[in-house]
Amino acid sequence: MAKVKTTFYCQNCGAQHSKWQGQCNFCKSWNTVIEEVIQSPKKGDWKTLSDNKRSEFPKPLKISDIDTTSSPRLDTKDDELNRVLGGGIVPGSLILLGGEPGIGKSTLMLQISLLLPFKTLYVSGEESQNQIKLRAQRISPDNNNCYVLTETNTQQIFKQIELLEPDVLVIDSIQTLQSDFLEASAGSISQIKQSTTELLKFAKETSTPVILIGHITKDGTIAGPKILEHMVDTVLQFEGDRNYNFRILRANKNRFGSTREIGIYEMLGDGLKQVHNPSDVLISKNDRSLSGNAIAVMLEGVRPFLVEVQALVSTAVYGTPQRSTTGFNGKRLNMLLAVLEKRAGFRLGAKDVFLNITGGIRVDDPAIDLAVVAAILSSNNDSSLRENYCFAGEVGLSGEVRPVQRLEQRVMEAEKLGFNAIIISKQNKFSLKTKNIKIVKLSNIEELLDYI
Repeated sequence: MAKVKTTFYCQNCGAQHSKWQGQCNFCKSWNTVIEEVIQSPKKGDWKTLSDNKRSEFPKPLKISDIDTTSSPRLDTKDDELNRVLGGGIVPGSLILLGGEPGIGKSTLMLQISLLLPFKTLYVSGEESQNQIKLRAQRISPDNNNCYVLTETNTQQIFKQIELLEPDVLVIDSIQTLQSDFLEASAGSISQIKQSTTELLKFAKETSTPVILIGHITKDGTIAGPKILEHMVDTVLQFEGDRNYNFRILRANKNRFGSTREIGIYEMLGDGLKQVHNPSDVLISKNDRSLSGNAIAVMLEGVRPFLVEVQALVSTAVYGTPQRSTTGFNGKRLNMLLAVLEKRAGFRLGAKDVFLNITGGIRVDDPAIDLAVVAAILSSNNDSSLRENYCFAGEVGLSGEVRPVQRLEQRVMEAEKLGFNAIIISKQNKFSLKTKNIKIVKLSNIEELLDYI
């Protein structure tokens, strides 16, 4: 009998060690290094589960001879998911979806499985078939293309796959699967790697797309080895604030499309509803003019929408001023406050500054800088900004208002929502003729202060 080889893995970061030790050398976590099996005498892949015949070896082809016309993208019937994936699911792709517990990962994948017009196999290792049926009745009661299987053994799953021959495979979740080729327990790093390898071979050899749902650690990273994210074609992140009903789908990695696109959903009793016009839900419908509120026109990928920026500036009670942000980079806020103090003469060093992006979303577009500065100035002076005005501009360290990309799309979105004026950088070259919206061009934040 061949000797079983073992090694020591950190359950937190996946780092490999030659022997047991109390603290991981890489992530500095204590009591996370455990022994796991890395090799077993049994060998095989997904094809050996159904027969023991030797598969033909693949032959190299000229890249000009490879035909891709017969494998178009699969339409998921979900505009938000299609946008994030780059137009649909690529046949043979391996997609990993991660997110916090209870955020709606399983609901989203079950909803997609019920919407797909193709034969779909939904494999769950966390819920029974009756539990999945109860959730499916709330989402879409009538569907004859979705099959549900409750199983965690990869060998049994592949036997059912060979009998059913599905067009799309959904695994919920990869941390619950266990292969007979390893003696480690389910959820261990070696089991996650082995199960993903088997599914990867199946996806590439049969051109069947596989969607994996993955758990995350307390640090927000996908649980398991880091190589898991390298093996898959697309890594999706499903996020949101539990105090809000909105959920955001992002692509952290995408071999077949852009990683700048986002999809926005609203969690309701009957599933996740697509938000086609995020500007309507991210801007409050308050008729009263309040200080510290500004509207920014931001861009995610090629999709423009408007968000509301709220700022509160008050005297520091305990001597040490606080800087708190929600949905915005705290370091960038400190930079903007330093620019205001140096270039505009505002003494904010002894005041508390709180910043909030409404709707529970996180923004990274630098074009929101001008709206942040305007909201801070408005709250500091306790005077409201002009109604139906929005902002799109980046603020530099010397106080200049820098140009932003895709300005035409931003202006058209603001005009469509009924805004009277948009404040941009004087350096932006804008040639589009507008009828219902005024274009205000500024060169620095001193001019912004005089204007607002």
